[in-house]
Amino acid sequence: MKAFRLDELEAERAANDGAYLQFVRERNMSVGLYALDAGELDPQQPHQQDEVYFIVSGRASITVGMETTQVGRGSVVYVPAGVAHKFHHITEDLRVMVVFSPPEG
Repeated sequence: MKAFRLDELEAERAANDGAYLQFVRERNMSVGLYALDAGELDPQQPHQQDEVYFIVSGRASITVGMETTQVGRGSVVYVPAGVAHKFHHITEDLRVMVVFSPPEG
């Protein structure tokens, strides 16, 4: 079993000066913590994997393809592989659990 505490993952991510921390990598999936602060721009490009975003905290909008919705704590968003997507109008620091299948790069 692998078990994680969000506060410890956030500390590790911050200590490594990165917006993304992958903390699980298995044959069929990977899981990471993605962080964008209020007002920050999301530099993402489309991925080759399907993704599921679970919003742990914060508030923002996300555009996936041609659709836009607001997200906040508890929101879940599916992004198909190859589809352009970005978080924007980030009004509260955003912390997102990201599941990639198959595993990201």
